[in-house]
Amino acid sequence: MEDNIFDKIHEVDLKKTMETSYIDYAMSVIASRALPDVRDGLKPVQRRVLYSMIELNNGPDKPHRKSARIVGDTMGKYHPHGDSSIYGALVNMAQPWSLRHPLVDGHGNFGSVDGDGAAAMRYTEARLSKISMELLADINKDTVDFVPNFDETEKEPTVLPSRFPNLLVNGTTGIAVGMATNIPPHNLREVIAAVVKIIDNRIEEDRETSIEEILPIVKAPDFPTGGIILGTRGSEEAYRTGRGKIRVRAVTDIETMANGKSRIIVTELPYLVNKANLIQKIAELVKLKKIDGITDLRDESDREGMRIVIELRRDANANVIMNQLYKHTQMQDTFGVIMLALVNNEPKVMNLLDMLIHYIRHQEEVVTRRTKYDLNKAEERDHILQGLLIALDNIDEVISIIRSSQNTQIAKQRLMDRFGLTDVQSQAIVDMRLRTLTGLEREKIENEHKELLARIAELKAILADEKLLLGVIKTEISEISAKYGDDRRSVIGFDEYDISMEDLIPRDNTIIAMTNLGYIKRMTVDNFKSQNRGGKGIKGMQTIDEDFIADLLMTTTHHYIMFFTNFGRVYRLKAYEIPEASRTSRGTAIVNLLQMNPGEKITAIIPIKDFEENKNLFMITKNGIAKKTSVMEYMNVRKNGLAAISLRDDDELIEVKITDKNTEIFLVTKHGMCIRFKETDVRATGRSSMGVIGMNLDDGDEIIGMQLDHQGDSLLIVSENGMGKRTYLDEFTVQKRGGKGVKCYKITEKTGYVVGVKAVDDDHEIMMITTAGTIIQLRVAEISKLGRITSGVKLINLDDGVKVAQIAKVRERVSNGDQEFENPDDAMEEITEEDEEVTLPKEEEDE
Repeated sequence: MEDNIFDKIHEVDLKKTMETSYIDYAMSVIASRALPDVRDGLKPVQRRVLYSMIELNNGPDKPHRKSARIVGDTMGKYHPHGDSSIYGALVNMAQPWSLRHPLVDGHGNFGSVDGDGAAAMRYTEARLSKISMELLADINKDTVDFVPNFDETEKEPTVLPSRFPNLLVNGTTGIAVGMATNIPPHNLREVIAAVVKIIDNRIEEDRETSIEEILPIVKAPDFPTGGIILGTRGSEEAYRTGRGKIRVRAVTDIETMANGKSRIIVTELPYLVNKANLIQKIAELVKLKKIDGITDLRDESDREGMRIVIELRRDANANVIMNQLYKHTQMQDTFGVIMLALVNNEPKVMNLLDMLIHYIRHQEEVVTRRTKYDLNKAEERDHILQGLLIALDNIDEVISIIRSSQNTQIAKQRLMDRFGLTDVQSQAIVDMRLRTLTGLEREKIENEHKELLARIAELKAILADEKLLLGVIKTEISEISAKYGDDRRSVIGFDEYDISMEDLIPRDNTIIAMTNLGYIKRMTVDNFKSQNRGGKGIKGMQTIDEDFIADLLMTTTHHYIMFFTNFGRVYRLKAYEIPEASRTSRGTAIVNLLQMNPGEKITAIIPIKDFEENKNLFMITKNGIAKKTSVMEYMNVRKNGLAAISLRDDDELIEVKITDKNTEIFLVTKHGMCIRFKETDVRATGRSSMGVIGMNLDDGDEIIGMQLDHQGDSLLIVSENGMGKRTYLDEFTVQKRGGKGVKCYKITEKTGYVVGVKAVDDDHEIMMITTAGTIIQLRVAEISKLGRITSGVKLINLDDGVKVAQIAKVRERVSNGDQEFENPDDAMEEITEEDEEVTLPKEEEDE
């Protein structure tokens, strides 16, 4: 007995056995478990679940089925592994925060973005989603290879037809042995547009496509949870090499509460970030005092969407805390891209173009096989119709042969001998019903025969011409794009470390508008049009109670925008960094863009194209203090701002202009006084100095505007009740700085105080903004030129309680559309907005 036991023991080399076994295991995991196929973007378990569901007739037009039934069918027929792995794959394909276009329509608890698990499979139900039917389309038309299942009782597909590029659209994550894949989801429209571009190049120009042509189409991933992708450098590296790092940031907004405190609202998180863990992490950082200034933290998410509220202490700087959150938590996260997939069952890292080309090759094979299948079926049907038509042409003889035959077999043989028919044709004739003899039925058969001949010719043409075949793929995939495509969810934001981002932004003329309460936006110049004097204007901005537009300026997207505040500090942004919005939207709170201190408020905005040594920044404060400093002193503005001017306690900076050494300055006050002096009267001082007296003011008076002599030939002065007039610059004599100036506007109860002043020419236009948010644009040529001590004419018809808040100057037309604006007051293209307007008759001039 003992001898028998030892006979069964085999001595083996442990090292070799472990190597062989481990390599076999590793290859099994790589090829049959963890990695997707480049053609349909599915792992084996996902493919088997979807195929089981179509076999169960569990489509989007049928009722939901119990998940346990789907899992049981998949496990029993195709996937002999644990039910938890199958159900896990089913759940993942049903989660809208995991897949850009979910492949399963789940009914019940399929987990949450907080990391909660799905309910047990006996409680949940599922069916295929509409878009997953495109993955399985034409699977019964011999489009893909089938292989025996594990026990050779069923057949399963090696790959799905995949009518859209699922690997890129939904992405995938998988950890194999010695390798891993991490492909981000993409926008369906963009990926299909890239496929169409490759096909078009082959059809129209008979050439291959380069990666350079694809990158502008697929700029970056598009995550189902949204978020802001910082720059395109990481995406481009991944698309070129197959590996890269993409930085994704949460979507946040800073709101000011009624009690004056600020709060950060988080509405979107980076892809695959667990919301509950994030909130817990923020709470720990506050507890450990790593982040100081957060007073409350709560999750207000509901069915409408995500909303995390982070309330701040009154003295806390919201932007500083946001940067700390980005640094220490997953509110800013990195997605490491590894574009690894199976090509001919071998793992391969590919770039974006490789993946698209492999997909197109798969589609060429699928459409070729489908076309052959359809052609075969059409020819078979046409063959039968030809036999039926022969029988109908000789119907009396056919009936006679059938009636005189002892059985069906003899009848078939006699028909074959008499008319030269095949067995299939003669079978169809003996199976023919009497109704086929009617005229309508005969006509129906003849029409079907004609249609089949045309269809056969078309199918043969597709098989004979590769370009026609590609055209079919293009048409079908474009229909899928139109049917299922949607807008991007992930915004491509600006990466401060990615210099190349700036080159992608077009140099367009733009309007920057900012409200009194600090909401700012960028608009295109085609938002407004000229109206006649006395018009009612068009709605310029949706404002909240007691808010109005305070600044409106012209610039281009690539100019620097310098923001000067009531604290005498300066901040800087590029114009394109200000979010673009529609004419009627409120815009973005400026505190979302600049790291301002509590109580700090923007009082002056100027655009600068380049920092040049011969240019100065000329500043004027409300109390008449003037200061001149070289723009070079403001070349390097830190994120948290820079001291621009030293102010007395009751003073604030109201206007800043760029000047050279030959400029003359005009200052106008609220009470209608004006002084004109040379810029050289004010000596240049350092950045943090206070300045000198520019104008001596009476009690209660204050400066409302500063203009330069080269900006026009006359001063347009507008009062708060909508009155205004022009006065030639020559009527104002040059004085020394520090004087009281001369009378420039007659203040009456009808006019109200002066609110705006602009130096203008006849070819300028002006925009007037009211406290109600209405904007009217007038041609300056229509405004009367009157003497210094006059009140002018009615420029805008105002409702009760509404006053003019601000005026801005534009030019009627620019001859060169590509010209850049050097100055906010310089130019604007012709306005073409089609809003309804009300034109009132011109009022009599009030001398």
